[in-house]
Amino acid sequence: MFKLGILVCDHLHPDLESEFGDYPRMFDELFGPFADELEINYYFVVDEIFPESVDDCDAYMTSGSKSSVNDQSEWIKRLQNFIQKLYQANIPFVGICFGHQLIAKALGGSVEKSSKGWGVGVHNHKLLERKTWMSDDLDNLHLVVSHQDQISKLPAATQVLASSYFCAYGMIQVGECFLGIQGHPEFSRSYSASLMQLRKATIPEKVRNVGGISLNQKTNSFDVAGSIINFIKKSLDGKAN
Repeated sequence: MFKLGILVCDHLHPDLESEFGDYPRMFDELFGPFADELEINYYFVVDEIFPESVDDCDAYMTSGSKSSVNDQSEWIKRLQNFIQKLYQANIPFVGICFGHQLIAKALGGSVEKSSKGWGVGVHNHKLLERKTWMSDDLDNLHLVVSHQDQISKLPAATQVLASSYFCAYGMIQVGECFLGIQGHPEFSRSYSASLMQLRKATIPEKVRNVGGISLNQKTNSFDVAGSIINFIKKSLDGKAN
């Protein structure tokens, strides 16, 4: 068993919280099948609640966020510094969406608002390389997405593991211990539908319509969750490739 620190980078909108809870509930459900393999500690970094040290947990991951990694909020600057320290210490880290992009920014890459606009609904990212830590049932990444920003320049020592027509860098591995995933394994399709409706003034109607149709596809969130667990365990053993 290992200790996983989840760095929560947002709160659900109050209009959605009564139905979907908050990020800890989502991650508890995602990792429920693997409860005997890890202990989860939550840190609401968006509220300036950080681990006292990078050594407080064996591994870390982030939630997504409505914020951009290019925002100048103090908590984002502090989180970027924390991620740099994790990389220097070879401590496993998994970045989801916002965290995926922050890996790039923290380690010398860059992130920009994409000219392709909003990515919403279920997107499919094709696996470009199969790693030993990937679940046997993981063929491609079929995950809910919700983002405008994308990685535009990769850091050094980056392998692109999954890609799509919309997002070239759908999953990346940096070095031995860092994994980035643009999609949201913790998001349900029903949450995606509600989130698109909540943001209807921001997301163009055509994009929402296509995104809504895409929700007829199933996701493979639990296969991705199992792969994340395997990645962290192999990283802790020094065998992530």
